[in-house]
This record gives sequence, C-alpha cells and structure tokens, in this order.
Amino acid sequence: MKNFAIAIDGPAGSGKSTIAKIIAEKLGIIYVDTGAMYRAVALFCIRNGVDTKDETAVNIILPKIEIRILLENGVQKIFLGDEDVTRKIRTLEVGQGASDVGLILSVREKLVEIQRDLAKDTSVIMDGRDIGTNVLTNAQVKIYLNASVEERAKRRLGELKGNAIDSDIDEVMKQIIIRDKSDMTRELNPLEKAKDALEIDTTNMDIDQVVNEIIKIKEEKLMEAGIWE
Repeated sequence: MKNFAIAIDGPAGSGKSTIAKIIAEKLGIIYVDTGAMYRAVALFCIRNGVDTKDETAVNIILPKIEIRILLENGVQKIFLGDEDVTRKIRTLEVGQGASDVGLILSVREKLVEIQRDLAKDTSVIMDGRDIGTNVLTNAQVKIYLNASVEERAKRRLGELKGNAIDSDIDEVMKQIIIRDKSDMTRELNPLEKAKDALEIDTTNMDIDQVVNEIIKIKEEKLMEAGIWE
C-alpha cells in the first residue's frame, strides 16, 4: 500500500487527539500531535518570562527553542531539548499560550515544516486546527470533528484531572470559548472546515463509534484514490 495521510481538524476538546491516537494504533501508522508542538513553544516562552502575545519577543527567543518528537511504543513524546514535557504542556495556561503563539507566522512556519517532513516518507494521522486546510492539503482523508461547548468542557476537565491539574467546569468552558474565538478569527490559517473534509459531531458518540466511523471513511477514500492493499 502507498503512504497515505489522515488530517483531523476541530476545536479544543472535540476529541481529536484521543481519536487520532487510537486510529494510529489500529492502523499501525504514525500519530503526530501538532497541538503539542505549539504548547511546547508556549511552555518555553512562559518559563523564560516571554509574553506569548508579544510577537517581537517570541521571534527573538524562537531560534533557541529545540522541539523534538520521539515515538516510544507508538506513543508520541514531546521534548524541549532533552526534557520530556509531554505532561507539562497540558495546563490551561499553556493551552492559551499555544493559541497565542499560533498567531505568529514565524512559529507556524517553523512547526509546519517539521510536520510536513514527518508526513513525507510514511503514513500519518495528524490532528490540529489547520491540518486539512494548510499543513496537509493533499491528505487523502480529511475529517472535521466537532462537539458542543458543554461536552468539550467536560472532556477537557477529565483530561486535566487525569493529569492531576485542579480546575472547574465553568473555568474550562470559559477557556474553551476564548480559545475557539481566537482560533476561528485569527488572520493566519484560522480554524475552519476544509472544503473536502467530512464533519463528524461527536457530542453524542462514544470513542469507539467515532473511531469506527473515521476508519470506514478512510477505507472509502483510499479506495476512491486507488490506494489500497
């Protein structure tokens, strides 16, 4: 089978990362969590006292940021230099910072180059906010995942608690609404559904239902493209 790419876009808390990881394992392909890369940039800025909204300051520090992606037993690990920050990037503060730095052209160019390189020689599933519209425009399978704000807040709260981070539903909902507005109105590659993407509302679906639906779509799309075993 030839290499193929699955692009999954959608707002915060729609289930992109969880679903993408499971599909990657089931299909035996590489999972690339692009959002984690932006979070790593934000974490580096926060640690060094750089305002993530200050484009000039971020541009000055950007060359010093070394982001590496390692796969351990099929699981993506994000490193800043030699430090594994996979869990440390999952705070609300870092999440908002990621949205801020995502507005900066130099940051996006640096990370998109890394993302495209990863997809050149192997089959991948990649999730983010502009994968189908910008990063992997030629992906054979494009999915736009969505869910209600309330449902997305519940999921994000569960993720935070799983990482031993205290928060409450109202604060999480507030942060998601702010993140949505920022992502959807930014001038550079805003969050939107690609014209050739299929939208799936996951509000009332469990994980297995979403995974099975996307795998079914993948099989249909690869058959149409003549990419099959």
